[in-house]
Amino acid sequence: MSGFSITAESRALITDVSRRPVMDFVRGAMFIGILLLVWVSLHPFDDLSGFLVADVTTGNDAVLYGLFGVLMVVMLALTMHDNMPALKSLMTPVFLLFIGWVCITVVLSFDPATSLRRLALTVFVLVVAATMLLLPKSQGELMRWLGIAALVLLVTCYLGVLLAPHLSIHQATDPQEPALAGDWRGAFGHKNVAAAMMAMLIFVGVYLVRAGGWLSGTAVGALAAIFLFFTAGKSSTALCAGVLLLSSLTAVVRPAWARAFMLLTPLVLLNLFSIGTVMSNTLAAIAGLLPLDTSFTGRADIWTFALDALHQRLLTGYGFEAFWGSDAIQNLKAGKEWAAYASHSHNGYLDTALGTGLPGLALLIAAVVVKPLRDFQTADQGGNDGPLTMLFLRIWLFGLYLSSMESFFLDRADTTWVTFLIAVFGLHYLARFRMRT
Repeated sequence: MSGFSITAESRALITDVSRRPVMDFVRGAMFIGILLLVWVSLHPFDDLSGFLVADVTTGNDAVLYGLFGVLMVVMLALTMHDNMPALKSLMTPVFLLFIGWVCITVVLSFDPATSLRRLALTVFVLVVAATMLLLPKSQGELMRWLGIAALVLLVTCYLGVLLAPHLSIHQATDPQEPALAGDWRGAFGHKNVAAAMMAMLIFVGVYLVRAGGWLSGTAVGALAAIFLFFTAGKSSTALCAGVLLLSSLTAVVRPAWARAFMLLTPLVLLNLFSIGTVMSNTLAAIAGLLPLDTSFTGRADIWTFALDALHQRLLTGYGFEAFWGSDAIQNLKAGKEWAAYASHSHNGYLDTALGTGLPGLALLIAAVVVKPLRDFQTADQGGNDGPLTMLFLRIWLFGLYLSSMESFFLDRADTTWVTFLIAVFGLHYLARFRMRT
């Protein structure tokens, strides 16, 4: 009888699948495929034993540019017909002003060709991220696709650790950062990226469980938590716990001003007691009294260097993504040679100012800090206060906090940046539209 029941269920599933329109499979394949492209990348499991310090300044991957260019066209073709109101809603004043200012910084860039090339990929990625959430026609589809992508990524990372540990675990023989030996990195190039991704997958696991996907949600959350532990990513672990706590308190703290104070105060403090310590002796003295590494693992030196450079071009910066690894860095003093090979300042807000000036930083804050918080409040008060809204809130909040110690804002197809973008666009849509259950 049990065998008959299983056969009957299998036949019913096959029949259901066969009746689905071909476009349903196309949409699902595109959603899952794009997520895995972003998360796993075209170059997973990099061999760090041959890593050269100059490699961090490269990034002219023609295949990646071409692929995202094609994906942008395909995604617009798949979504424009049925989702034009949603796409038009993205034309907000803050988004348009920010994009306009970035274009100005490209024209005034220290290296216009590099800025223009990198802006092109950034635009491709922005459009792909903005249209991804328009592919699922219901929350059920979104849950399934997100769960599948998350599990594929996790299985890939665990298989790397088991089958190719020299490519998925930092080694003592790595020429760069041998002190990280033993820390898991999975398919990613660094344990910090792996830790950030695992923290965000924990949020995905919680979402799946709350939305009814108990089995997949528990698997995603547990596997991501275990992997996060073995990355030894202290910052991501602490931020993950803090975000889970603060986001849960939004069920109790309801006024917009109180939520803004609760959620953004940690962001201000993180920046004050990190980059602020190289700007103010008072803040440095206070930080010295706290149980912190006051060098922030060497970040203080790079923050000082970046701030000195920023003071020379406060209005326009050095051009979009045109400071690190460019001729803007020259005539270095003895002991500062490392700056010629650095790829970022380990602070997303500072790097944004370096590339687009203080006006660009102000517009970025308006676009990815202030606006998403207002969108969350609108969605919550408008009845879209379910698990999906909370998922996007957590990923967004985690990204804001992490940017105080890492730099991924506007970083083209960066794993953390694209995942953060999806959350920002998700909050935008939920503040204006309802997704079918």
